[in-house]
Amino acid sequence: MKTPGDLGDLILASTSSARRALMDGLGLPYRTEAPGVDEDVAASLSAQEAVRSLAARKARAVHERHPEAWVLGADQLVEVGQDVLGKPQDRDAARGQLQRLLGHTHAIHTGVCLVGPGGHFTEAVETTRLTFFPVPPEELERYLDTGEWEGCAGSYRVEGRGQALLAKLEGDRTNVQGLPMLSVVRLLRQAGFTFFTRP
Repeated sequence: MKTPGDLGDLILASTSSARRALMDGLGLPYRTEAPGVDEDVAASLSAQEAVRSLAARKARAVHERHPEAWVLGADQLVEVGQDVLGKPQDRDAARGQLQRLLGHTHAIHTGVCLVGPGGHFTEAVETTRLTFFPVPPEELERYLDTGEWEGCAGSYRVEGRGQALLAKLEGDRTNVQGLPMLSVVRLLRQAGFTFFTRP
């Protein structure tokens, strides 16, 4: 097994603060870079297929700019009933999303993809199911006032004040935060990364 330094740079194809916080917890040296890709996907794709496709698109875009590096891409969508929820464009859209979720169970799907030298390509999709409390309209408005909905699929953050909406969670909590670390660690170990290395 080689150390991360021997393997080459590790790049997280995301500038999300939540994803950075999760990666920081691993103690591996890495850097971040925005993928800068079109995030539109065919409407015929399921939510799981869509996040798998977008995670690969992001990882490949950054890897094309840094072919000797290892690049980790990720994408997340919320699915409730037959509807797929992405990032809300404004407060009204966030209110509409949360009104769909409150008092119900929904799924969060996150795709992760690791691309590396020599054509290395591995991917995974993690799904977590969450049930939210039903809350009155005035409480919903107070949550929207926090601004946590901005940039979040489903319009909430369970690592922040949004955890007070959560009645039940089944699966990997880090998946809800944007990066399923069980899958990430598995992909990194399969690629030859080691952990707990001395400086």
